[in-house]
Amino acid sequence: MSPNTVSSYVSDLQEFFSAAAAAGGSRTAGDAADLSHVDPATVDKDTILDFIASRDVAERSQARMLSSLRSFFSWMQLSGFREDNPCENIDSPKLGKYLPSVLSVEEVESIIDSVDIRSFGGKRDRAILEVLYGCGLRVSEAMELKISDLFFDEGYIRVVGKGDKQRIVPVGESAVDAVNEWLADGIEPAKGFEDYLFLNKNGKKLSRISIFNMVKKQAMVAGVTKEISPHTFRHSFATHLIENGADLRVVQDMLGHESILTTEIYTHIDTQTWQSNILSHHPDGE
Repeated sequence: MSPNTVSSYVSDLQEFFSAAAAAGGSRTAGDAADLSHVDPATVDKDTILDFIASRDVAERSQARMLSSLRSFFSWMQLSGFREDNPCENIDSPKLGKYLPSVLSVEEVESIIDSVDIRSFGGKRDRAILEVLYGCGLRVSEAMELKISDLFFDEGYIRVVGKGDKQRIVPVGESAVDAVNEWLADGIEPAKGFEDYLFLNKNGKKLSRISIFNMVKKQAMVAGVTKEISPHTFRHSFATHLIENGADLRVVQDMLGHESILTTEIYTHIDTQTWQSNILSHHPDGE
């Protein structure tokens, strides 16, 4: 699993055992009401159901919490620490098809054009946006992009995605120009960060939160009111490719999706756009 997934699972487990301890631990007979330590070997189904029900979060987050716990207790079974998995007969929340927010081409352009390239980091921020949209990168992939991964003369970049899997992604002229302008600024890298493409003012690798904040700020400056994140540019990249006739397998390769089923969500977005467009122009449509 990716480091972010691992971090989320660990966070879910910490939250669960903290809540279980605060509630008095598991419901196993003989447990003291003020139990300060919860033995994972005695946690039961009801304790887990109480925890999931008490979390004021969306169903998707509840499903992930349950997945975290199910994985943990499966490991306990495999390791011989307990004979059963208390999550075994707990159904995950029914999740509808998740359709991510997508920007129009005009909205993407307005956000990129809103960057003040005269400010510190302005050329860098524009280059990040161009790469997020032009190459469909995850924010973690943009953070980790190296100068040695750029093969502009050949027209592509090398991306290291989830599970350290590498893929080759074509890069367009706009992204190439923006990156070259950023590199021409000559920011002095800190020791150990000489090969990283996107650096902060201290010459170190940018953080995820820095890129998130930059994207939200530029959307606000551009007057785009949709709820967006760096991942929105990746969604928009894929949707626009499919809208313009790109083969689904090609889009799958460019996004680095293991399964074609993950990529197929963008055909649903395209269908939804097509459907709403017809209904809005049909005399009987509403």
